[in-house]
Amino acid sequence: MNLSSDNRQRYRGPVRAVILDWAGTTVDYGSMAPVDAFIELFRRHGVTVTAEEARRPMGKYKKDHVRLILGMEQVTQQWQQLQGRSPSPEDVEQLYREFIPLQTEVIGHHADVIPGVAETMNWLRTQGIVVGSTTGYTQEMMAPLLPLAAAAGFAPHSTVCADEVPAGRPAPWMAMTSAMQLGVYPMEACVKVGDTLVDIAEGLNAGMWTVGVTKTGNELGLSLAEVEALPPDDVACRLQAASRRMLEAGAHFTVEEVRQLPAVIAAIGEHLTRGEKP
Repeated sequence: MNLSSDNRQRYRGPVRAVILDWAGTTVDYGSMAPVDAFIELFRRHGVTVTAEEARRPMGKYKKDHVRLILGMEQVTQQWQQLQGRSPSPEDVEQLYREFIPLQTEVIGHHADVIPGVAETMNWLRTQGIVVGSTTGYTQEMMAPLLPLAAAAGFAPHSTVCADEVPAGRPAPWMAMTSAMQLGVYPMEACVKVGDTLVDIAEGLNAGMWTVGVTKTGNELGLSLAEVEALPPDDVACRLQAASRRMLEAGAHFTVEEVRQLPAVIAAIGEHLTRGEKP
């Protein structure tokens, strides 16, 4: 028996879809809403969680996020001291139930669309590129955010939440579901864009081109005001480190902000015309 080589005709068309993350990529500069919510959630139980700890699992399904924070050594130790026992799966479920309304409320305070996103959405439309989105938020959490973002210029054709698929990031299911809803294939015609390392993993596992966003999201982890208050050299150094982490995680490209996507889309288009895959 002879094994055939890859005889499928290689895709040489244009980029047809861009699938964007939400917090830290298109809304909520610095990805502040989840951090605030997780810190408050654990504070209510007498446990101190730092912003760095709250950010570490960012991008994942929020129940997984709760579980990962609770499993961090210093958080587990505090829990044991307060409860007299190790954290349990039931604790994860209870914390997550408490987290849902807390995060839903906090989201509304961090709903600003990041500068340049609305203009990039318009540019993508002029290019005939459809826009999808994926998020670690649930459908309930997204309900107040969707109309606020749409009014400010970010209204993707598809939004897939972590509770709509068998598993959240780094699994590919959200990105692949978005592509299906958009009616776009093959996967190399899609570009996945996000501000966390698991965004990159999601796109890679889905067979898509991946773009990491370094400045407006979780990797830098600063609000716009905080970024503007830093010396430019300090910002540049931090951005270089963030870009390096994302490229090492497998990102094909990195940008500081979504507004820089047009140049990357053009570069990916050149790869595609040569029949190259992600």
